[in-house]
Amino acid sequence: MFALRKAALAVSLAAATVVGPGVGGGVAGAAPAPVAPEADVAYHGFASLSEGRLDVLVLSRNSGPSSLEEATVRLAFSVPVVPGKLPPDCVWGGDRVVLCSTGALPSDGTRREKALELRTVGTPHEVTLHVDTAWNGGATDKNPQNNDHRVLVPATGDPYVF
Repeated sequence: MFALRKAALAVSLAAATVVGPGVGGGVAGAAPAPVAPEADVAYHGFASLSEGRLDVLVLSRNSGPSSLEEATVRLAFSVPVVPGKLPPDCVWGGDRVVLCSTGALPSDGTRREKALELRTVGTPHEVTLHVDTAWNGGATDKNPQNNDHRVLVPATGDPYVF
């Protein structure tokens, strides 16, 4: 019986050496894994469509608690868009997708603005716009509802807010 207890003690000590006291895993003496920052990225703005002209304004902000060096907002359209000039820090992700860097998003809620003047292929009666975050630097966002929008934009020329 003593040999069994001694073996169990040896296994326990070996596990404590590898895992370490109070640690759920890892190697003893290793630095703890970094914790992802928490940021609340939000997008708001409007889109309008008239005779194939599609205007989109996106306001990006972060309510913290951590600041972000940048994030990437994705604008996906239900119809193809004619490739053309985009604002600085924006790229085409296909014939229906534009990706834009927000730039630095401090945790104080300062807004960053991106305005896009696009043309659709043809003259659709409506476009659906999906706005969401493609990348946020690995931050945790406990309120993702305010950075994921689907907007129906009829070809009335009126601004439809998101």
